[in-house]
Amino acid sequence: MSEIEGEWVPRTRLGRLVAEGKVRSIDEILRMGAPIKEPEIVDALLPGLREEIIEVRRVQRQTDAGELTQLRIVVAVGDGIDYVGVGKGKGREFRDALSDAVRAAKLNVVKVRKGCGSLECMCGRPHSIPARVEGKAGSVRVTLMPAPRGLGLVANEVAKVVLSLGGIKDIRVFSRGETRNRMNYAYAIHDALRRLLLMTLPTDWREVRLRPPETTAL
Repeated sequence: MSEIEGEWVPRTRLGRLVAEGKVRSIDEILRMGAPIKEPEIVDALLPGLREEIIEVRRVQRQTDAGELTQLRIVVAVGDGIDYVGVGKGKGREFRDALSDAVRAAKLNVVKVRKGCGSLECMCGRPHSIPARVEGKAGSVRVTLMPAPRGLGLVANEVAKVVLSLGGIKDIRVFSRGETRNRMNYAYAIHDALRRLLLMTLPTDWREVRLRPPETTAL
């Protein structure tokens, strides 16, 4: 954004397409596979995203001038319906670290693929996920399982934040590894949702229409 006018000046081709109204939804961008490099793109197409802080931690690193202490913040953003992102940011001040984390989370937004893949339910409504999927980050491994309507989010606090921001109502989450690492846990959930979006499921199959045989003139 321009500090003087407060208006967004796109710096990438995708940003210009969004600003000109030629790309009107995040779905179009995800179908194109184009990387989002400006958080303003997400602001324009998904206004009103909610933010939830997952972790705030002080971290240190060695520099030529000595130890530098910074804040590391992990944030999840989502519209509570279809989209969610996870990001981390660092800064000497809380505001700077939070702004950096929110920016990273917006650049990481994915669409949550919903359905009813639970054999206990089979209602056909998009309250859970359509299939089992796994995700990983660092030493953390998570498995997301479809759940019947009304069960709720059977998961820990971190998973509940990410999944609820993505609009999921019912799900079971199993995990292993260093699950106390909140940052890696959040990224593992995000990775599972990303993998789910890329999966080919039986419901995606389309009927192939065979062309009639060509006739030849006698």
